[in-house]
Amino acid sequence: MIDLFGGHPDTTSLDDTDDVQLLDTTLRDGEQAPGISLTPDEKAHIARKLDGAGIDVIEAGSACTGAGERQTIQRVTDLDISATVTSFCRGIKNDIDLAMDCDVDGINLVVPASDKHVRDKVGITPQENVTKTAELVDYAKDHGLWVEVIGEDGSRADLNYLEQLMGASFDAGADRVCYADTVGHATPDRTLAVVSRLVDLGPTSTHTHDDLGLAMTNVLVSVAAGADLVHGTINGIGERAGNVALEEVAIALDHGYGIETMDLEKIYELAQLVANKTGVPLPPNKAVVGQNAFTHESGIHTDGTLKDDAMYEPYPPEKVGRKRRLALGKHAGRAGVEAALGEHDVEVTDDQLVDIVARVKEIGDRGKRVTDADLLRIAEEISGTDRDRRVELLDLTAVSGVNPPTASIRLDVDGEQRENAATGSGPVDAAMNATVEALSHELDAALESYHVDAITGGTDAVVTVEVEMSRGDDTVAVSQSDSDITHASVTAMVEAMDRLIASDEDRVIADD
Repeated sequence: MIDLFGGHPDTTSLDDTDDVQLLDTTLRDGEQAPGISLTPDEKAHIARKLDGAGIDVIEAGSACTGAGERQTIQRVTDLDISATVTSFCRGIKNDIDLAMDCDVDGINLVVPASDKHVRDKVGITPQENVTKTAELVDYAKDHGLWVEVIGEDGSRADLNYLEQLMGASFDAGADRVCYADTVGHATPDRTLAVVSRLVDLGPTSTHTHDDLGLAMTNVLVSVAAGADLVHGTINGIGERAGNVALEEVAIALDHGYGIETMDLEKIYELAQLVANKTGVPLPPNKAVVGQNAFTHESGIHTDGTLKDDAMYEPYPPEKVGRKRRLALGKHAGRAGVEAALGEHDVEVTDDQLVDIVARVKEIGDRGKRVTDADLLRIAEEISGTDRDRRVELLDLTAVSGVNPPTASIRLDVDGEQRENAATGSGPVDAAMNATVEALSHELDAALESYHVDAITGGTDAVVTVEVEMSRGDDTVAVSQSDSDITHASVTAMVEAMDRLIASDEDRVIADD
């Protein structure tokens, strides 16, 4: 067995490592995931946030892709940011010229490394590949570019040949080389063998994919072997199973080994931004940024967490821009329910608390999730109290016989009437768009999910609509039943927004 972090002669203790940088390829490798296409403005927005979080290198795209991509890269290079901005380039001189036209700081020069790629894909001899790579590096350096040479499919390359190829790149002036597990093939021992050889040549990066679920492990092994720049994407998006997730790399290096790479408090904001812009939602159980990462439902876990924040968490949620949530369901206990009520400044008697816990468990036993909105409604019913609403639906009109479908809405917001109209793909979509726009000044909320169930049969069937909305780490799910699906949808959304506004107000008061 190999002790990957110190017991092997080709590794150093990660505790003794103090300088690891991050290269973000969300805008290039991440965008190559199926169905993702980012506009120039979206890439510029993400790049600015990456720079604000302290990411060292931003790979903005592939200039060779086309005029539209070059316009996008130019939008990023026009920003006044500190990060080094690069373009992905194939082993073709024209790719380098196109990248320079976009005013990038450097290039990620990708050349074939494995025999499969050298002979079968590119169709040249191994020696021709070495010679051509050196010429391209020399050309790029003569034009003032920062150059990283990536040996494509390096994890499956003959190690002696890879060493020759990367050595020639350094001799030609490359700033660094990169170990690339292009197809997520490598095991940690293979990664260790390759990276430990490359670092003897010069500065080495690592680029890992998650096809075997080993992307994060291979990053840690690479760093232990001496790699000092890690490629990755926000949320781990990318081709096939994706790249290593940079937020996981950052927190693992910081929490496990005291290695600082980026502003950790910006992680969750970045994750949400990328999820929203790419349309790839965050899995609830995802490390660091998933909804469940700092959510506790079990009575034992909730009780322990209330006594000591670190009881069931490896690090505080505030470290990565999150906050702790107490979820309620069939596993909920008295302490958790009482704490959740306390977060909303709701006080109940001991007898009322017993009844509330029973109602929560009853809903949980039916396989339903008990949200904050549900809990507050239960507490209001059992205690016989009414809350002051901030938002009420006064009137709704939806028309589907026109193109596009339209809807108008009238709301009462803190005693002021608001009217708004919008279009959509259907009457429900139009009505919900109108609702969001009417409240846009009060609440920057996102619709996380929308679900409809028919609970009666026939043409006059009653449907139940459940909407889940979020603002930051605040999430509210509300269900509403009606024979009119549009009215049920808007009523549920208004209720959710009202709860989120109240939650936001509570937080501001608490901060004051």
